[in-house]
Amino acid sequence: MRRFFNWCATKTSAAAGHPLTFSIAIAIVVVWAVTGPVFNYSDTWQLVINTGTTIVTFLMVFLIQNSQNRDAAAMQAKLDELLRAVDKAREQFIGIEHLTDHQIELIRAALERHAKQLRENGKQKTAEDTVDRLLDRF
Repeated sequence: MRRFFNWCATKTSAAAGHPLTFSIAIAIVVVWAVTGPVFNYSDTWQLVINTGTTIVTFLMVFLIQNSQNRDAAAMQAKLDELLRAVDKAREQFIGIEHLTDHQIELIRAALERHAKQLRENGKQKTAEDTVDRLLDRF
């Protein structure tokens, strides 16, 4: 089921972002607008476009979220691989995306403070001890 959904989501996302799809959507709106006088701008006439756009919007929310989740997971895997492969990188950063927002903010703030101290002092140290201590707390 998941594989089928991913396949459908990928195909639909690609189609939704295509210029032809946008042109078709514009054409539908123009046809709807032109038919307004024919239907005396009735409630049913308005309901057609409202219902159609609501359904499309509702479904696209799930599609966009699926695409963003897959993109974020792929990006995280690539970053984790870089952390693993680079000699001076600290592997303790692998998986920090699973920490709470507050914990990540503490790490980010510590890194920024340390970078500022390095700039002010002109030193070439690393933030290893500061970040290692923060990571050990969690």
